[in-house]
Amino acid sequence: MSLKRLALLTSALSAAVLVPVPSAAALPPQCSGSAPIKCSFNVAPGNYDVTVEFGSTTKAANTSMSVEARRQVINAVSTTSGQVVRMKATVNVRNPEGQPTGQGGTGTPGLQITFAGNAPAIGTLTVTPAKAPLAVYLAGDSTVCDQPVAPYTGWGQYLPARVRDGAVVANYGDSGESSGSFLSNRALFPTMKPLIKSKDLVFIQLGHNDKQTSATTFRDNLTRLVNGVRERGGVPVLMTPPVRRQFNGNRLTSTALHVNGVGADLPAVIRALGRSAGVPVIDLTAKSKALVESMGPSASQALYLTRETGDNTHFSAQGGAEMAGLVVQGVRELNLPLAGHLR
Repeated sequence: MSLKRLALLTSALSAAVLVPVPSAAALPPQCSGSAPIKCSFNVAPGNYDVTVEFGSTTKAANTSMSVEARRQVINAVSTTSGQVVRMKATVNVRNPEGQPTGQGGTGTPGLQITFAGNAPAIGTLTVTPAKAPLAVYLAGDSTVCDQPVAPYTGWGQYLPARVRDGAVVANYGDSGESSGSFLSNRALFPTMKPLIKSKDLVFIQLGHNDKQTSATTFRDNLTRLVNGVRERGGVPVLMTPPVRRQFNGNRLTSTALHVNGVGADLPAVIRALGRSAGVPVIDLTAKSKALVESMGPSASQALYLTRETGDNTHFSAQGGAEMAGLVVQGVRELNLPLAGHLR
């Protein structure tokens, strides 16, 4: 090789080294992975504010955020290359992280955050203790709970995505619970009750598993729950249970509407108790009946796990999100304190 050609080659290599090459932004040290990005924070049970930058300085992104056992907190946010959106949410951490009795697994201690979406990207991420958020406790069954395994979805897993920071959803729903077992199981109301502070909300939705409970016993159990919440200075909110997808022609059956095996009309009992005890009632039975019947026997399958498992009680992700939307509608209609914290 001639000295002239060698000089030219050396010059070219030097120039190449000097050209700046954009590098991917480093993830926060608590995080790993790319699609999804998973982060873990070693924190004690409690409520925490999570502040995160969605997006990237070098590429377009589409990012959602969930925590713990598939609890949706921020729906997917699309950002253009160079766009960064700062978002904040208040989240609840408990152990076990999914269902309070440990059904489906107890999860990992601390706070687990998952950033998913079509092309997730995040920047800075901080977790700090929340200062006196409005807490919304959920007392319910498998249609409410944080279901650990897809495609099963409780509506309580989608309610946090409708709530701004400053308020937090603590889901104590648990599979298979009746009004009586929720009261007696030490992992459920006995654990939840001492946590309730003045003005916290407690949404009570039971009935699916009270298939042989008399109207009197059902009313007594709900009354005990209501009184227990009030003893702590909390605000009880009764909810009638969402319908099952059981049709007779184009109309739902009485079983779908929670008239149980001993003839007790459970939603009617809840409505009557709300009137007599001065407790606000979100009539999720009526709201979900209107939705499911408007969709009809075929289209309404998408709300449940009919196609996947033949299950006409438990919700798909779409159904869980729709039911959470009906709960939000009820919160606004009743002008509950949570209304001021809704997205």
